[in-house]
Amino acid sequence: MKDGCAHAYFFGYGSLVNAATHVHAPLHHATAKGWRRAWVAVPERALCYLTAVIDPLSDLKGAIAPVPGDDWATLDLREAAYARHTQSHAVTHDSPATEIALYAVSPERHTAPGDHNPILLSYLDTVVTGYMTLYGPQGAAEFFSTTSGWQAPVLNDRAAPRYSRTTPLSDEVRDMVDDGLGRQNCRIIPG
Repeated sequence: MKDGCAHAYFFGYGSLVNAATHVHAPLHHATAKGWRRAWVAVPERALCYLTAVIDPLSDLKGAIAPVPGDDWATLDLREAAYARHTQSHAVTHDSPATEIALYAVSPERHTAPGDHNPILLSYLDTVVTGYMTLYGPQGAAEFFSTTSGWQAPVLNDRAAPRYSRTTPLSDEVRDMVDDGLGRQNCRIIPG
């Protein structure tokens, strides 16, 4: 840590955009150039993962936040299914960050999702809550339009959330998620 400030930051594009799911603060608006967001299937998990994939024609809106003491161990544990990629050169932001890492599932580990890899609705609600808080309704709508992999069914676990970091769901976010899923023609399955 130089001059009393953390300079190592992570770039979040999923649940890490929701400040209520972690202790890293403050969050700053950020964009990762050359990346886009996608739902993917991995062999060891029955549910979809949200990941970033390299796409030279895309820009990925998200957030960055400091890693206190530049200590990555706790965040690496939380993001254990993902590989950490230094992306300082690709992320635009307005913060003191000098080192920025983005977590993504390694391309050789994932495939397109399908019927056997649903998206967990409680996770999606938590992610969209973060985008609504940080970017407003337009940012939440962009989350849906700029994410691929919506062919996976959505497992409706709202009544008994399975996602361990679920945050309170407002009516506005519920409506935004339900509308976004409708626009993507997603199939909802019972949880």
